[in-house]
Amino acid sequence: MPAYLHAIGTAVPEHVYPQAMVRDLIRSQPGLGRLAQRLVPQAFNASGIDQRHSVLGDYGSAEGGPFFAAKNGEMLSPSTGLRNEIYVQQAPELFLRAAKQALADSGLAPEDITHVITVSCTGFFAPGPDYLLVRALGLAPTTGRYHVGFMGCYAAFPALKMAKAFCDADSAATVLVVCAELCTLHVAVGNDPDTIISSTVFADGAAAAIVSARPSQQRLSFALDAFETTLTPPGEGEKDMAWTIGDEGYRMVLSSYVPAIIETHLHGALGPLLLSLSGTLSQVGEEVPLWAVHPGGRSILDKVQGSLGLSDSQMQPSREVLRQYGNMSSATVLFILRDLLAQAEPGERACAMAFGPGLTVESGLMTAVAPA
Repeated sequence: MPAYLHAIGTAVPEHVYPQAMVRDLIRSQPGLGRLAQRLVPQAFNASGIDQRHSVLGDYGSAEGGPFFAAKNGEMLSPSTGLRNEIYVQQAPELFLRAAKQALADSGLAPEDITHVITVSCTGFFAPGPDYLLVRALGLAPTTGRYHVGFMGCYAAFPALKMAKAFCDADSAATVLVVCAELCTLHVAVGNDPDTIISSTVFADGAAAAIVSARPSQQRLSFALDAFETTLTPPGEGEKDMAWTIGDEGYRMVLSSYVPAIIETHLHGALGPLLLSLSGTLSQVGEEVPLWAVHPGGRSILDKVQGSLGLSDSQMQPSREVLRQYGNMSSATVLFILRDLLAQAEPGERACAMAFGPGLTVESGLMTAVAPA
């Protein structure tokens, strides 16, 4: 029996930075070479992003803060320890807001939750966010708790697969999955093109999903039909998308070659999941009307659309989330699925996918189900 995704709640920090403001701020930084000063506006203007949310209120403020010197407009680079302290202060509220929204939208009560799975790659603390959710929501102390850490932008999929496995094993299971990422804590400024590309896309946000072994009685839900995971061949992607911990924050490598790598290997990655529906993957959009493609960047969306022959309307939910929120790592694909869940008709199929370090491709197939 399939597990069912009942509802998705989302949360973002209060601080919103227009993309043009971030572009001009980074371009004005001392030490940026001539080539970088040309690349920054090109990369930002082509990003497909209007604004991004952040837990940091430092930039542009009169007081400044540990990330910004207001007196001279210089972006600062605090230690990893200080960045993690801010994560510990700010992340719990986002985890909790998203979880409460998902519960409210699902019509379920905290006492219905049997398992909690939290996801994050932008900070660490213990007792962790899984523990805090159990306490803050008043869940039973016997609630199963699990944390998916440091997997990157595709990590919502391992969490959803875990939730499905719990539901397959126990027909009474109801699982709360919450992803929260504070990517802007690890902002970096530099002349390296990969650093510039990374500075154009990442943002903060959280999303929570309720997964149950039973379809919703109140609203349309997504049956979680199948999942697939694969890696690109050895030597292709390991160094182009990576996430490491340094003394001044986490360092994201997001190479300009990533879209081309994804385009080359997309059919092989999605084949096991989708070829049963259609003779060729270039025709699969006719049988799967709804798509949630993780917007690692605008060029990634372009490559996926062209490779699979998807229409502009099928890509619009992914592009709209990128435009409004940027790339919030693991939480982003759930923002898109939230919008698809609101517009789906019973019987319609949805395909979701995300990409991350490795280079890893995760995908899932779902079917919209009417209230039971």
